[in-house]
Amino acid sequence: MTSFAPAVRNRRRTALALVLCGGLTAALAACGTEEDPDKGTNGVARLSAAEIDKKARAAADAASAVRLSGTLVSKGGTYRLDMKLTAQGGMGSVSSKEQSFALLRIDDELYLKAPAEFWTHEDSARQGGAGDVAAADKLGGKYVKVPQGDPSYKRLRGFTDKDVLLDGLLALHGTVNKGDRDTVGGHRTIQVLGGKGEGGAFDVSLEDEPYPLRVARGGGAGTVTLADWGQTFPLEAPDEDDTVDYGGQLPKSAG
Repeated sequence: MTSFAPAVRNRRRTALALVLCGGLTAALAACGTEEDPDKGTNGVARLSAAEIDKKARAAADAASAVRLSGTLVSKGGTYRLDMKLTAQGGMGSVSSKEQSFALLRIDDELYLKAPAEFWTHEDSARQGGAGDVAAADKLGGKYVKVPQGDPSYKRLRGFTDKDVLLDGLLALHGTVNKGDRDTVGGHRTIQVLGGKGEGGAFDVSLEDEPYPLRVARGGGAGTVTLADWGQTFPLEAPDEDDTVDYGGQLPKSAG
């Protein structure tokens, strides 16, 4: 009598192998269809936090221009900034709850433009100080050239200095770590944190150049958006008719 048992066993093994191979092929195919989060990006998110931090700073330093807008909290005051900066200078506005003024710097020439009330010192105005009122009328609404020897020159210049502002904004405190992915201004980003975020954080673009696109300063000291990287703009001195060269030290202002 002829036995068919070996043939049956062979067919079962073949069927099992086909099932296993089919399952493995399906699994591999499924893995192949999973979306790669770094597909189409600059690959920066694959780097360590320290490497991302270094690349972002290098990109910011190399950029010819940037626009910075948002809030800064310093010494108990909150300031709203909207500045366009290049290596040669900058222009824009600074405002607080009490005051607002415009700044323009071309190389070392710095101009301040503010309404008349900015220049009126409150105590003198209350006491009828004719000198302060006259100065306010003369300076209000004009581009006032800030002498380099004036105590306010260095502080005001800092608002127009690309390197100074970016160095301060991008300073993180504590161990540098990678945070979450997000989208800022339509660009995919990866976050770099100081500690767990208490030491500050900034979002780095995952598209094209790894520019910092948003900064959250540690301790709730403000949030700033950085945009228009590399988009240069003209810096031109104001018309003479719209300029006042005060000469010596500027009068003390209410701001």
